[in-house]
Amino acid sequence: MTDTILSVHGLSKVFTMHLQGGVRLPVVEGATFDVAAGECVVLGGPSGSGKSSVLKMVSGTYGASAGSILVRHRGAMVDTTRISAREMIAVRRETIANVTQFLHAIPRVSALDLVAAEARGLDPEAARGKAGELLARLNLPERLWGLPPATFSGGEKQRVNIAAGFIREAPLLLVDEPTASLDAVNRAVVVAMIEEKKTAGTAILGIFHDEAVRDAVADRIVDVTRFAPAAAAA
Repeated sequence: MTDTILSVHGLSKVFTMHLQGGVRLPVVEGATFDVAAGECVVLGGPSGSGKSSVLKMVSGTYGASAGSILVRHRGAMVDTTRISAREMIAVRRETIANVTQFLHAIPRVSALDLVAAEARGLDPEAARGKAGELLARLNLPERLWGLPPATFSGGEKQRVNIAAGFIREAPLLLVDEPTASLDAVNRAVVVAMIEEKKTAGTAILGIFHDEAVRDAVADRIVDVTRFAPAAAAA
């Protein structure tokens, strides 16, 4: 389909435990699904079922043991399991935005500048303006914007993290538990922001343990337990 942004086929991951005599630990086998523009697909299943491993393989954080991950990059479907590290950096910079569970703060860089640095194609003043709009919408007090977020609370850090991911205008947005540390007011803000991304044509792949949030944003749920390795499922 021309509107497919992400196509995962036969994706598998095996971890080799080098400190335990090379024991091989399969976690996902044969994961297959697509995500279209304007669609939010949620990875479902209990803790330990492989949801995070799938998401990290799509983001390029983990290498895949088998299968393909096709991402629409610069107008063509590119298999990120078969490209160089330099090419993958370009895909992540231009095509994939990511909201992880943990904020990767840079020492002495303010929350506002950290978010603004993720904007693409904007001059510094415009980027800082957009960063401020997002932080205000996420109810982060303006007195914190000029401070490095390393000492922020968990919820404050997560709001900076969300702003840094959502400021990007990438075709594919990956979200890993974006509302885990948030109160009800800010969870509702994130739900609205996701809906706006969908309306704009962004393809979203995510993990949500909050059932209310998941039900509000999901167009489809992919049950990752379907892709449990044969040995684990036996």
